[in-house]
Amino acid sequence: MSKYTKLFSEFKIGALELSNRSVVSPMTRTSAQPNGLANERMAQYYSRFARGGFSLIITEGTYPDLTHGQAYENQPGIATEEQAGAWKPVVEAVHKEGGKIFLQIQHAGAIVQYNRYTDYSIAPSIVKPKGEKLKAHGGSGEYLLPKEISKKEIETVIESFANAALRAKNIGFDGIEVHGANGYLLDQFHTDYTNLREDEFGGTPENRVRLSVLVLKAIRNKVGNNFVVGIRVSQGKVNDFNHKWRGKEDEAKIIFEKLASANPDYIHTTEFQADKPAFREYSHTLASLAKKYGNLPVIANGQLGEPETAEKMIGNGETDFVAIGTSALANPDWPKKVKDNQTLSKFDHRVFDPIAVIREEETY
Repeated sequence: MSKYTKLFSEFKIGALELSNRSVVSPMTRTSAQPNGLANERMAQYYSRFARGGFSLIITEGTYPDLTHGQAYENQPGIATEEQAGAWKPVVEAVHKEGGKIFLQIQHAGAIVQYNRYTDYSIAPSIVKPKGEKLKAHGGSGEYLLPKEISKKEIETVIESFANAALRAKNIGFDGIEVHGANGYLLDQFHTDYTNLREDEFGGTPENRVRLSVLVLKAIRNKVGNNFVVGIRVSQGKVNDFNHKWRGKEDEAKIIFEKLASANPDYIHTTEFQADKPAFREYSHTLASLAKKYGNLPVIANGQLGEPETAEKMIGNGETDFVAIGTSALANPDWPKKVKDNQTLSKFDHRVFDPIAVIREEETY
């Protein structure tokens, strides 16, 4: 009998019954074929987490169109039926091991390191992304200055998310997650300094979260009410790690209430340390604010690989699930080890050297 009773209790997301509260966090692995097709290496990689006892796996960010969606070289796509079909063996491998799997849909916006389909990026406004491209994902140097996305292009982006979600449903995924976090396109709209628009998509927090709301509504219209749809939200970004919402809890309230109004099944928050206050002078975590204002199941991510911390957050009612990233790479059987009170392996950052692709030893 495990001492982590909350962590190993059942819980539902939408109509989907999950056997425990442990989730594999989406992690960029850039190990697809150059044309965006998923492959056998990815099927082995994802299925090992299901074999290890994780009740749910969320894939790496997957681009939804053949124009501006791609962010990284060898990133998987779901922009075509061929790309969708390549995911089917991955889904089947996870299901064979008794797991559930959601596809994360991601549009790069201005955070582009490589795009085989176009030579320029789009964003809410003409604002150059902070920082430099990520070496761990094959990038170097500064990001390009993006072009401002037009109203017509916004409509196209919304449609591409909805079509990608429907493709995911049709080939057997158990749900999808909209990537509205970490500095990519939807988060660029959420963020005050990257969104300088003066139309209905800019200015107030209500306006800045509008695109994410419209994306969620379009997806729901495509996939129906019985397919799980969620969204990931963060303050920090891959290129601006320490960013905080200027409006603090007031802004969090608006963002989570507006997202919840679009009828998703869950909200996934990610912070550097998920169990710490979202804002220095406040005691609430971002996950607990999502629960408070979204009134939906919440997945929390951010250094929750210590089972005591994970159990405490669930027990305190701050989150319903914990998403494990690097601890899952070090322990693909993390749930089984925790349940049996076995020692957990420490994550070795050399796994990401010189680039964070799936290694052969990760597919055993």
